[in-house]
Amino acid sequence: MQDLTEGVARFRRDVFPAKAELFAHLATTHRPSTLFIGCSDARVVPELITGSEPGELFVIRTAGNLVPAYAPGIDGIAASIEYAVAALGVSDIVICGHSACGAMTALAESHDMGALPTTADWLRHADAARARTTTAGVDALVRGNVRAQLANLVTHPSVARALTRGTVALHGWCYDIGSGAVEQLDVVDPFAAAA
Repeated sequence: MQDLTEGVARFRRDVFPAKAELFAHLATTHRPSTLFIGCSDARVVPELITGSEPGELFVIRTAGNLVPAYAPGIDGIAASIEYAVAALGVSDIVICGHSACGAMTALAESHDMGALPTTADWLRHADAARARTTTAGVDALVRGNVRAQLANLVTHPSVARALTRGTVALHGWCYDIGSGAVEQLDVVDPFAAAA
C-alpha cells in the first residue's frame, strides 16, 4: 500500500496540476470514443499501450478478455457494453488479447483448475476459441480467443444494432508484452462470425 499511497501523492503533486484543464473538462463530460475490452492481467495497461488520455477509453477488463455471449439477466459485462455503445455512443470496440496470457495458457496446456473452480467456470467462455483453433500453442489460442470473443460481442443487442446502423466498428488486437507490438487481426463480417 505504501507504493500506492506514494503514487497518489505523485499524481496530486505532478500529474493532476499538469492536466488540470483536462480534468476540469472531464468532471462534466464523458465521451470516450472507444470501448476497449482487455485482459485483467496487470501487465496489460490499455491507456499506456494506446497512448490514450483520461476520458478517451471506456475499459472493461476480464480474465482472458472474455465476453460472454448475451443472455438476459444481471451481468456487469453486458451492462458495461450496453452503456458504452447505447449511452456513450462509442464508435469503435477493441478486444485485445496478449502474449503469455495466464487464462489461455491454462486452457492450451490443460492445467488442473481444481483449486480454482470459479476461474474454471469463467474460462468456459473460451470453449469456442478452443474448438476453432486448429494450431497448437498459447499464441494461436490467444488469436482464436480474440476472434471468438468478437463473435460473442455481436450477440449483444446494443452492439448488433450499432453494427446494423454502421455506427460502430469492431477490432481484434493481440499485444505482445515482450516487444510492445500490437497485431491487428483481420475481422470478418461480424454477423457471419456469430452464425
